[in-house]
Amino acid sequence: MRHWYKEYTWLRRLLASDPGQIRLYKAGKATISLILSLFTTFFIINTTGNEALKPAVVSAAIGMLGIMVVIDDTRKKKQLTTILLGISAIFGVTIGSLLAGSIYLIDSVMILLVFGSFYMTRFGVRYFSLCMVGFMMVYISAILNLASNLLPFFYLAIAIGVAYAFILNFILFQSTAKSLKRSIHSFHIQSNLTFDLLLEGIQEKDFSEEQQKKLYKQVAKLREYALIVSGYMNPANVKELWPGLTTSQLRLYVFDTGMLIETLTNAIQSLKEAEALEIDELRKILVWATKALRDTEVLAPNYEEQNLEEVEIAVQALRLLIADLFTQKHQPEGWLFLIRRIESIANHVIKGAITIQQSQHSETTKEEEAKEAVKDPDKEDKKGLKPSTKKAYQALVAGALAIIVGQILSPTQPYWVLLTTFVVLLGTQSTGRIYAKGMERSLGTIIGAVLGFALAKLVSGYSTLELLAIFLVLFLAYYLITVSYTLMNVFITMMLAFLYDILMGGITLSLIGARVIDTIAGAAIALAVSTFVFPKKTKDMVAESLNDYLKELKPYLTTYVKGFRGNAAIKELSKNAFQLDEKLHKIRDEADPLFQNGESPAQSDMNQWITVISAINYYARQLVASSYRKGFDYPEKLEEVFEQVEVKLEHNMETLITLFEGKKDPDAIIYRLEEERKQIEQHAPNRHQSKRDLIHHLYYVWRINQSIVELALEIGAKEA
Repeated sequence: MRHWYKEYTWLRRLLASDPGQIRLYKAGKATISLILSLFTTFFIINTTGNEALKPAVVSAAIGMLGIMVVIDDTRKKKQLTTILLGISAIFGVTIGSLLAGSIYLIDSVMILLVFGSFYMTRFGVRYFSLCMVGFMMVYISAILNLASNLLPFFYLAIAIGVAYAFILNFILFQSTAKSLKRSIHSFHIQSNLTFDLLLEGIQEKDFSEEQQKKLYKQVAKLREYALIVSGYMNPANVKELWPGLTTSQLRLYVFDTGMLIETLTNAIQSLKEAEALEIDELRKILVWATKALRDTEVLAPNYEEQNLEEVEIAVQALRLLIADLFTQKHQPEGWLFLIRRIESIANHVIKGAITIQQSQHSETTKEEEAKEAVKDPDKEDKKGLKPSTKKAYQALVAGALAIIVGQILSPTQPYWVLLTTFVVLLGTQSTGRIYAKGMERSLGTIIGAVLGFALAKLVSGYSTLELLAIFLVLFLAYYLITVSYTLMNVFITMMLAFLYDILMGGITLSLIGARVIDTIAGAAIALAVSTFVFPKKTKDMVAESLNDYLKELKPYLTTYVKGFRGNAAIKELSKNAFQLDEKLHKIRDEADPLFQNGESPAQSDMNQWITVISAINYYARQLVASSYRKGFDYPEKLEEVFEQVEVKLEHNMETLITLFEGKKDPDAIIYRLEEERKQIEQHAPNRHQSKRDLIHHLYYVWRINQSIVELALEIGAKEA
């Protein structure tokens, strides 16, 4: 059954634009928590006849931070961190109020909290959250001049803020299973939009360059959606939504669906170039299969046997066409393997879908076979200072400089420079990333200052309108935080303009201009310190990310090859494939500052490296489609050849990892595996002698190794 919204492409795009409505819910929770904390505290304290506005501001800040900065990996840890935030906030408010008359002591506490927020991450992300909240409370206490005689009211305000954050996070919006369900729904919408574009490409004789770009952009977006979905896949969520289903089954289904669309996209482009789609029968079968796949609702609650019947018949027709083409004397050159690949991955999607539907309606529930082991990335056995320690020292130096510069630039409001420095250093490692983040923050602040000043002047004196504007721009800031850091800062600065107008009885151009100058100064300090104190060049950071990718690829590839000898568990490769996608995304993210700085030798090298790794990732993803095919038949003489392939593949990847680590080895040797490939292709049974096409399933292994060899030769290895 097709839903009514499927008739409107624009509506489907809108519904899928925020996968799982994750941004909407998080920004909404933060804004609601802030509003409830603000008004509840204001009304309670106002009834006592005491000043209520400042405690209400503190409560609102805690209510918001209790949603935004709690990032532990389990529900129980998040609950404990949320409660502990109250203690951290009480500490910050108390110190800020009691030491208000001593600038140097306040400065020292703030710098120590900045240092601790980075240093303490080695013990867990909770400590970062606690230090950050402590810092923010000292900061707010300093700029609002909180009176120590009102501390009990501030403690009450903090308790109210923590309570609302806890209620919204763990009672009213507690189910991450719902996020998984919404993410799956967005993934399906995005898949069907891509299928529609594919159908246009198959049916139209001329597929314009603009249409091709749109299609490839859609495929890239679908891959991002698949990563988001995989992040919510855990046994508890899957069991709650689809009893009988395992996480691995659902993960494989999502991965195979994405791979099918990616394979169709690349294959159809190549088939068009080869004029293969001029064959009327092939074109009609591909249209038939694509429509059937688009209209199949695998996770629909009402299971019927005929749900997958149409797509099974279509794929069977494609299989018969392939068999017919193979029997022809003059087989098509250069494109037959493409439709074989389409048939292969489509068949996998069907089998996975059948398994899912049967599992959902079986009486017994399957349990996950093993729990995932979580590795703390900062507990690696490395010599020298840990990354968190280096970052902490950078923050210490930058914080001290920011305090001094802040006192010079804005003696009455000296801490905005420090806050900017802290935020720019947060989540960045390389100088390139810090430069890019600093520029985005500065640009956003400038634009936000202009807009905020103009709008604040326009609604000045209308407190209700200004309050509504603050809530709106704050929501937009958090909603867009993962979309555009620049836009987030535009809205944050606009919020400050409205806030200044309410709290200080009016806003001036000099006041908002001072915040712009402070922001630029803070970003410049962060960049300068990262350049001279434990500097990490962008190229080095990219090389580290590349190494992380290769270390993840190594067991993935060797496990796949060992599977041909029956010596490996290959059912969970889809999980590893998602991890490879995440690491590739990180590589591109780290390299992005280089590409923004114009053409350079470093950019040229990075571009080549990323192009090759992207190709490797594409080939590696293709292997998952073969990962649960068993029963390969081949002569015993190939057993030893497979062992050699395993050893040499592992050696090649180890060599490349060593080279990326900067260890110069004049004797670094790399193997092409041409001889092993020749022997396997010579002795492998043909498709009439065996159900499993060995050559077909090894094709992408050779492509991966070829890419590894080319990359290794480029950076210093020698061919054996």
